[in-house]
Amino acid sequence: MHISSGRWVYGLFLALLTAFLWGILPIKLKQVLQVMDPVTVTWFRLMVSGGCLFIYLASVKRLPSRKVLGPKGGLLVLLIGFGLFFNQHLAELLTSLSDYTAGVLLVLLASTVWTFYALGQKQLLTVWNSLQVMMVIYLFCALLLTPWVHPLEALNLSPLQGWLLLACCMNTLIAYGAFAEALAHWEASRVSATLAITPLVTFVAVAIAARIWPDYVHAEQINALGYGGAVLVVLGSALVALGPSLIAGLRARRARVVPG
Repeated sequence: MHISSGRWVYGLFLALLTAFLWGILPIKLKQVLQVMDPVTVTWFRLMVSGGCLFIYLASVKRLPSRKVLGPKGGLLVLLIGFGLFFNQHLAELLTSLSDYTAGVLLVLLASTVWTFYALGQKQLLTVWNSLQVMMVIYLFCALLLTPWVHPLEALNLSPLQGWLLLACCMNTLIAYGAFAEALAHWEASRVSATLAITPLVTFVAVAIAARIWPDYVHAEQINALGYGGAVLVVLGSALVALGPSLIAGLRARRARVVPG
């Protein structure tokens, strides 16, 4: 079983970075998806990210070895991780659906599956580092998507959309890398709780982008009750993610002040 390093402040920073990058991703994807289908966009993101990691790991001679997984139990976690990672993208792959209810159900499904994916990836960190884990996941999932992609759609992108596609690829590389590294330093439950603020990041980012580029981005209409719910999400995430660490710190400080 993988044991966190205990550097929870660093883990928190990485989790917040992941939430920020995931939060701004929909703004860029929205423009690219006007020309390309979701499966092809995801394939490009996985291929570019996996390719960058492959080149780096090959250059430093640290490509992952299958032997360290073992004949059964490591290999089983890897296969489960592949499947769960692929299912986590169901909401993205099927964003062409216009039915709002279907979208909500897909988000709920992705959230549920994401929990198991995080646990599976955390186990892989016992034998591979975070970069090796993500490289294998990126390239394997890209291979799974290959029969359904249409890469020539990229030729129809405008210069702006082309840069946004590249930004989406870099977003995937950095965000998932930060997520994997956060799991190495912090408990999976704390990391997942922190990532719950991602929709709020999206809301704020959309509001700002709508003011700067009103021709491309339209702000969401949310009532007072919705704002109240947003505040509760932030408070709840902070309580779950930071509460135990803060309480432990206070107890340790009290123990030093008051001799036992």
